[in-house]
Amino acid sequence: MPNQGWIYRDKISKNQAGLSLLAYYTGKYPHSSPEEWLDRILSGAILVNGRPASPDTVLEIGQQLTYQRPPWTEPDVPLFFEVLYEDAEVLVVAKPSGLPVLAGGGFLEHTLIHLVHQHYPDVTPYPIHRLGRGTSGIVLMAKSKPARAKLSQQMREGKITKIYRALVGRGDIPDNFTINQAIGKIAHPILGYIYGANADGLSARSDGRVLKKHPDSTLLAVQIFTGRPHQIRIHLAFFGYPLIGDRLYGLGGLPRPDAVPGDCGYYLHANQIVFNHPSTGKTIPISCQAPPELEILNPV
Repeated sequence: MPNQGWIYRDKISKNQAGLSLLAYYTGKYPHSSPEEWLDRILSGAILVNGRPASPDTVLEIGQQLTYQRPPWTEPDVPLFFEVLYEDAEVLVVAKPSGLPVLAGGGFLEHTLIHLVHQHYPDVTPYPIHRLGRGTSGIVLMAKSKPARAKLSQQMREGKITKIYRALVGRGDIPDNFTINQAIGKIAHPILGYIYGANADGLSARSDGRVLKKHPDSTLLAVQIFTGRPHQIRIHLAFFGYPLIGDRLYGLGGLPRPDAVPGDCGYYLHANQIVFNHPSTGKTIPISCQAPPELEILNPV
């Protein structure tokens, strides 16, 4: 069933002024071809300050652009979540692998945030952090702006503990290890840029521990102290042990050009989170059962 469509809004900055309307969309959104953007402009789906414009219209600072995307059928995903903890200010849920947290990449209504809004029509839960589409497990949300501000501050200051389960290949992995590798933007032929191991990026730290060794795989617990995009996927690949089934990040923590972040198939689960309640200050630990592939039977 098609969704309701969406209006994408942009405001022209100083650096973008002087571009033609077609050059702006072609350059900023390379996921569509120049021919596709041309057709949208000519059909009147793209407006400049609320009015149709020609493809060669020269853009000026402060102009408002809108693109009315018609309804489309989104990819099938698991459309459910589990409530792990809830009170007047905080909501903690578990999402399945395959369900995006936020809109993007062809998803609008098939997202965790849309499902939560449907379930809680009188409040607007704010996600304090994100999980990749293929990652399952815990997502912390705030039910009010004050709670959002306090929880976001805890996140920025590293006061929220987040521990994941990850499955990598077999090998001579140390029982305990720390990965300090900066993560930053890298050029990507489809998306324009994507995150990966980059010495010029932002600092990032992940601590890992071996939980169980199988004949053909190794189960890890990974705690992250920073929240860079795709941090665990990038760090473990940089360390020499990419997640099993990860089509995007290979050895070295660099993205493959023929894959995108939304590709699923890897084994990563947000297993535990510990935070201080935004009003009471009470320490709240939450855990979420891992999928069978990431469960511990006989720890090392």
